[in-house]
Amino acid sequence: MTAYDPPGAPGTGTGPDRGADSAAGYDAVVLAGGAARRLGGTDKPGVRVGGRALLDRVLAACGGARSTVVVAAPRPTARPVTWAREDPPGGGPLAALDAGLRHTTAEHVVVLSADLPFLQEPTVGRLLGELRASGRDGVLLTDPDGRDQPLVAAYRAPRLREELALLAARHGALAGLPLRRLTAKLDLTRVSDPVASFDCDTWDDIATARARIREHGHVLDEWISAVKDELGIDLDVDTRGLLDLARDAAHGVARPAAPLTTFLVGYAAAQAGGGPEAVAEASRKAVALAARWAQESTSEAQPAADGPQPGADGPQPAGDGPQPAGDGPKPAGDGPRPSGGDVAPDATPDTRPDAG
Repeated sequence: MTAYDPPGAPGTGTGPDRGADSAAGYDAVVLAGGAARRLGGTDKPGVRVGGRALLDRVLAACGGARSTVVVAAPRPTARPVTWAREDPPGGGPLAALDAGLRHTTAEHVVVLSADLPFLQEPTVGRLLGELRASGRDGVLLTDPDGRDQPLVAAYRAPRLREELALLAARHGALAGLPLRRLTAKLDLTRVSDPVASFDCDTWDDIATARARIREHGHVLDEWISAVKDELGIDLDVDTRGLLDLARDAAHGVARPAAPLTTFLVGYAAAQAGGGPEAVAEASRKAVALAARWAQESTSEAQPAADGPQPGADGPQPAGDGPQPAGDGPKPAGDGPRPSGGDVAPDATPDTRPDAG
């Protein structure tokens, strides 16, 4: 896997506008079954990376779908989904895909596995855009070694149904058949994306994912995404603007003013109906207030230019009066110094198995 790329950089699959994809309409099928043998049978979709279950991370990436079908036993999720089950349970990816497709109606369907920690909505938009432009049966990602990832892909749903029906008629059932039996019959476009195609098959993969999202350049975006999922908020956050506001409040008023001010901005935005515009307007007002507050504080700290200056005409101390002794006691140069306690040690990511 290559270094994790932030949104808008290579690896996120920037492409057609997500709004256009949503308007055209697509459905999503997420395969969340499987035995996870290389994880010791752990419930892989429930393993947390960055505080969020892998399944929830994938559901966020396909949040623009008209409907999302998860093929697995039902469980709590951050977003509403439709549940489906392959027949028989554990019958493999083709049986699971067939079960999921039965609950979809859109012309285009995004098919995903539930173990993709770095998949994001722009990648899904890119897959759909490539599919519509190419006129082919599907578009899938390839991993760093050039291997196909058919469970990070967008397909024309009628072609999937057609080929699945032929396979079922030929073999009597879809259970136990490998996915390549399907993809070999399809006309596919391939897109290289070593980041979005990264999947978690082993505990080493989980540890790698957990470490990478805590890298300095990405941890804030990851945290904001996790908080929004946890609180059920679907809002584009102007992170830079809010951080600038917090800085101004902390420097111009007092340090505790920063979190309190950002809270009040959020509350005011909610009272105004919510949405990015309401947040921006509340932030603008709070920034202006912080600037006025800081300006007044600076003005009060400076004496008036034409006012009396202390000691200008008053008595001066006698030049021959007692002076402090030059050889008096001084602070010891090798005495105790302030510790660097405000510099936090580097945090070590928790890589213990966590199937919460």
